[in-house]
Amino acid sequence: MSANYRIAVNVEWTSKCNALCPMCPRDAIRRPEVMPIETWRKTLERLSPAEVFRVVLAGYGEVTTHPRFAEFVEAMRDHPVRFDMVSNGHLLDPEKIARLDGVIDLLIVSFSSVDPEVYGRVHANLNQQRVMENIKRAQEMFRHTKLGISLTPMPECLPSLPDTIGWLRAQGIDLLTMSPTLYNRGGSLKEYELASNELRRLISVHGLHSQELDFIPGVGEIYRQWRSNRFKCVPRNVDLFVAANGDYLYCYNDAAHRNAIGNVMTDSIAQTIRRREDMAAIDSLCGPCNMRDRYGPVELLRVGMNMAGARLRRTS
Repeated sequence: MSANYRIAVNVEWTSKCNALCPMCPRDAIRRPEVMPIETWRKTLERLSPAEVFRVVLAGYGEVTTHPRFAEFVEAMRDHPVRFDMVSNGHLLDPEKIARLDGVIDLLIVSFSSVDPEVYGRVHANLNQQRVMENIKRAQEMFRHTKLGISLTPMPECLPSLPDTIGWLRAQGIDLLTMSPTLYNRGGSLKEYELASNELRRLISVHGLHSQELDFIPGVGEIYRQWRSNRFKCVPRNVDLFVAANGDYLYCYNDAAHRNAIGNVMTDSIAQTIRRREDMAAIDSLCGPCNMRDRYGPVELLRVGMNMAGARLRRTS
């Protein structure tokens, strides 16, 4: 790799989903796909701890809907890179939970509210009670994998946030996370506006984990990737998206999957990162995105201080 920094990789096993969440720009995906096992095996070959500090199995679909879920999980067993997974929890039956235990480091379940009406609007097409039972079961069954909950930062979820947090902590779940930014995903969420300052306040008040630190391997590596890239966008540069068809996307906010810059079958991660380092902004994608100027020098300093504080607390 031309720059001395590591990245996170977001892998999309499928762009199909069993939910109809309003905050997800799934209507931009014209042809939802399912990753073939050959593409997944090649992706695993491309992943090296020297280049990648974390792999998140997520994308724009629901990983547990993949028809070869068990085979995909087994293929990454004993791989040296850290794997985490994001799920809406609807299909987390005991068999899947048992298979995941010890293979992935962290399972993150997206959950909006204990209020049935709110949950029904935000996580549309899912059964709230079924998801809540699956969350409880995963917490009980996991011995080696950590369970975390990603709380949805949409305005309608916030009135019931204390009750939601209370229920989750009553189940023994202590890793509760929330993003301080409601990502506009390339301009697709213009109708949803919520100030990051208010979200940060809620994160602090409720003792939540701020997700803005999750894709940042370290301050030094952030500085090096900042210097190496022509386009100074930290969210783009620290993460590499692998779509279900094996394409490396220019940015993970490319919901429509229109800007491929390589493919795992032909290009290594190092080659792809070098190619992207010299690329400028794509106006149609970057222009309306609220992440474009998300991390200026002052914000990077604040994040660095937060990271140092978090590591100090873990040490003590």
